[in-house]
Amino acid sequence: MQFEVVIGLEVHAQLNTKTKIFCSCPTSFGDEPNTNVCEVCLGLPGALPVLNKEAVKKAIALGTAIHATVNQKSIFNRKNYFYPDLPKGYQISQFEIPIVENGEIVIDFEDGRTKRIGVTRAHLEEDAGKNIHHGALSHVDLNRAGTPLLEIVSEPDMRSSEEAVLYLKKLHAILRYLDISDANMQEGSFRCDANVSIRPKGDTKLYTRAEIKNLNSFKFIQKAIDYEVERQIEAWEDGVYEKEVVQETRLYDTEKNETRSMRGKEDSAEYRYFPDPDLLPVLIPDEMMAECIQIPELPDQKRDRFLKEYGIKEYDANVITSSVEMAHFYETMIKEGAGAKNAVTWLTVELLARLNNGITLMTSPVDAVKLAMIVKRIEDGTISGKAAKEVLDYLMEHEASVDDTIETLGLKQVSDDGAILAIIDTIIASNMDKVAEYRAGKEKLFGFFVGQTMKESKGTANPAKVNELLKSKLDV
Repeated sequence: MQFEVVIGLEVHAQLNTKTKIFCSCPTSFGDEPNTNVCEVCLGLPGALPVLNKEAVKKAIALGTAIHATVNQKSIFNRKNYFYPDLPKGYQISQFEIPIVENGEIVIDFEDGRTKRIGVTRAHLEEDAGKNIHHGALSHVDLNRAGTPLLEIVSEPDMRSSEEAVLYLKKLHAILRYLDISDANMQEGSFRCDANVSIRPKGDTKLYTRAEIKNLNSFKFIQKAIDYEVERQIEAWEDGVYEKEVVQETRLYDTEKNETRSMRGKEDSAEYRYFPDPDLLPVLIPDEMMAECIQIPELPDQKRDRFLKEYGIKEYDANVITSSVEMAHFYETMIKEGAGAKNAVTWLTVELLARLNNGITLMTSPVDAVKLAMIVKRIEDGTISGKAAKEVLDYLMEHEASVDDTIETLGLKQVSDDGAILAIIDTIIASNMDKVAEYRAGKEKLFGFFVGQTMKESKGTANPAKVNELLKSKLDV
């Protein structure tokens, strides 16, 4: 029997406001445990929440970006459940009327295909704290409690782990382009829950789904979904599907590459939602809507512009615009005078290959201005492409200018006809037998003469000049 995979994703994106969603405590990451807390975070009696306006603005920006409906009236609810990291015993979230609903994200496949993934809703809520386990002891850090979250819920439109990762990468890029979330997966500000089920191919029924909780790496998200799909298919084929596949929350063990049952999955009724009596409905005035829908250029728009303005390949445009940092880096290179196509190669192939040990584009010792200068020195004939790689390697380790590095390493290309002709004359005089063979029709020997000339010049001769001058000497 053939099966179809059905995947829906819930993403929790931490909004990059300076303060929490219902109080003035800072949202900074990595501070001493339980230092960024107050009466509201702790849920003490009499403490009243006050909504952070900036969180609302950022939610509107996302709704605009994904072509969704932004509800100018939305409601906060109390979602009741009991865990140590939720001191109030309930979470303030949105249920009946979210701020954003009915959007879409278009994913792009490497072969040029696209697919629309529906976004059911995106609602504002507060984050819980964090449980930290040390052997038999457990601690609770409430610094994160109250941090503003945007929970973004997709339709069950994805049919493979590949589609799920493409969706997440596009959503991640949109959040970063909008500058509404750091979306740092390592710090937990971009977390994903994957709802996975299977069904016989051709069936339209939705079967029991398992929720894989708190995935924070694209690699592990794909592995977890693939494992869960195989688990469910095996259960179906062994005749134990109804017993083995139940509505539950599962955790993914990265070391064993398996999902494990964590707890039964609650239905919405079990959360006993009701409107939060301490918070009035959110009413967004027209003026605020008009301000917040003015959003920056997004990945797809930037890609289309790059294709039109710079004439680069669609694949390269997709790679460059996949992150806002890379897109800005590339555009800076163009503004500094680097050729569009050479800039692609030196950014996506040469520089990215050298970013190791935690170094990123943002922390690279070779910034966009320096990399553009390297490209310009290739294009104006000062250095060869091979020499440029040596320059780049040197600058990854040393603080220096491009031109000083070229001088220090002695890599300046010789383009003077007289100097190159002197080398060529010596090589021809030493290899008259090969000259005769070449002139008799053995044209492959031309490469021998080019190689000898480059070797004699220690790689500094301009290859184009070498070819031109050798032709003039040999083809007589």
